[in-house]
Amino acid sequence: MPFWNLRTLQLEEFRPGIMSRAEMGENLIMVCMEIGPGKEDTGHKHPFDQCGIILEGQIEMFIGKEHKKLNPHESYFIPSGENHGWKTFEKPARVLDISLKQSRE
Repeated sequence: MPFWNLRTLQLEEFRPGIMSRAEMGENLIMVCMEIGPGKEDTGHKHPFDQCGIILEGQIEMFIGKEHKKLNPHESYFIPSGENHGWKTFEKPARVLDISLKQSRE
């Protein structure tokens, strides 16, 4: 689907506590996620750049050694190979995330 209305987009369970909807092209992946309260990713990295914007709620992210609590309309950029992770608080956070599609070569 080439067009989304982020206010009404229906999400499906991706993992326990994380709802999402993804659109995958040849080179890019666009994902809208709603991450439930009290969830955490303690860190990971991958060989592609990633960026996004917070749509609703609040999420704390770390990218390398930098930590920041992000609110709606704030964005992030994660360079390839950089360790990063996040945690949510007492309310869900909705995020629009875009990354390069990982090569399968």
